[in-house]
Amino acid sequence: MTFGMDRRSVLTGLGALGVAACSPSPAETAASQQPARPSALATFSALDLSSLETANGGRIGFAALDTASGRAVGSRGSERFVYCSTFKMYLAAATLLRVQAGQERLDRAIPITAADMIDHAPTTEPAVGSTLTIEQLMKGTVELSDNPAANILIREMGGLEPLRAFYRGLGDDSTRVDRLEPEMNRLDGDKDTITPIQSVANIRRLLVDADTPLNPASKTLLTRWMIDTPTGPNRIKAGVPAGWTVAHKTGTGGYGPTNDIGVLTPPSGAPVVMAIYYHADRSSSSEQNEAVIAEATRIALKALGHD
Repeated sequence: MTFGMDRRSVLTGLGALGVAACSPSPAETAASQQPARPSALATFSALDLSSLETANGGRIGFAALDTASGRAVGSRGSERFVYCSTFKMYLAAATLLRVQAGQERLDRAIPITAADMIDHAPTTEPAVGSTLTIEQLMKGTVELSDNPAANILIREMGGLEPLRAFYRGLGDDSTRVDRLEPEMNRLDGDKDTITPIQSVANIRRLLVDADTPLNPASKTLLTRWMIDTPTGPNRIKAGVPAGWTVAHKTGTGGYGPTNDIGVLTPPSGAPVVMAIYYHADRSSSSEQNEAVIAEATRIALKALGHD
């Protein structure tokens, strides 16, 4: 699996990726086995997902980048969607950068108390009255989407402002960071929202680009958690061809939002970076919502030449 590792730890001066909104298809660049540089990314070609929306209801925000060819496709790619727990991948990345900077330690033990508990605490609830390390909290946040673990990590980094600064350091000036779990899942204007195109740009910056700010050890940890997660087997994972590896993070709201973001790597060649934010109708079942994500994945991969 190729993620373009690099040995530098870059904490500041991260340039924007120069990703534009959806527009007519640019001329294709020649395919290669190396990730295309940002200059090869002119536009995202429109991907028609209207039939999926018509058949299932709701609104599908989608963006995908084939890093081998530089081709990119999107649908509602510049619209805002509540990101739900997909942000936990970014939270772990921000914490890993703090570890690299000497501002945090993977082995630092954090007391876990009953006061920390909110719904969905598969990692933290059994640890009430004892401790979990920063590494264990990150693992639980990414792999099992533990909500108290996410809030504790935000608290330990000094609140929401450092997380906002993390996005800005990636060149992301648009993603909103406003609330903690579980309030951040609730629709309230643009609060706690992201665009699919921006999410793809961020994921690429962290997990694909050679000059990622994550050092090899940090990227290995984050990628492993994203591959090992048992969540969302019927989302992006269900839409990729046999033999592909998916490193991803899901997010789900109880009133329709069903999301999945990550890096899809074929058996050989460079990866595809993908972000899907499906704001489904309240009446839709979780199985139906996940099937929409899987089908959108298939449609996009076919459009990018991965049948």
